[in-house]
Amino acid sequence: MKKFLVLAVFVLFSNLSFSQLGGEDEVYLGGDFIEAKFQNGGIDKFYDYIIQNFDTSTIEKKGQIVFEFTVNEKGEVKNIKIIRELGDNSSMELIRVLRKAPKWEPASRAGKAVSFNLKMPLTFK
Repeated sequence: MKKFLVLAVFVLFSNLSFSQLGGEDEVYLGGDFIEAKFQNGGIDKFYDYIIQNFDTSTIEKKGQIVFEFTVNEKGEVKNIKIIRELGDNSSMELIRVLRKAPKWEPASRAGKAVSFNLKMPLTFK
């Protein structure tokens, strides 16, 4: 199991370039954009959270789950969508983990908290 998690972490970090951030208010607001933080870190800290809380026994086959969600102005994870799935059980487990995620420090533009969308892959081998 530990070998699997190490492999999963390696695969996850090799996919970090796939992650996308986008604030819905970017076009309308001026000023400096400050990215959201998860537990004083970024995407890598969020991947750590997912790996620590995901029940790997729900994985039905090898492959990649792609999902997206919104972090709102309050730092809450909302609007979870599974874009590519590996089966119902692993999708439901990922949704469970995302719903119980601690709050993020929201992104901001010109000192005002803004929501942003994030699209991420999660690969299992």
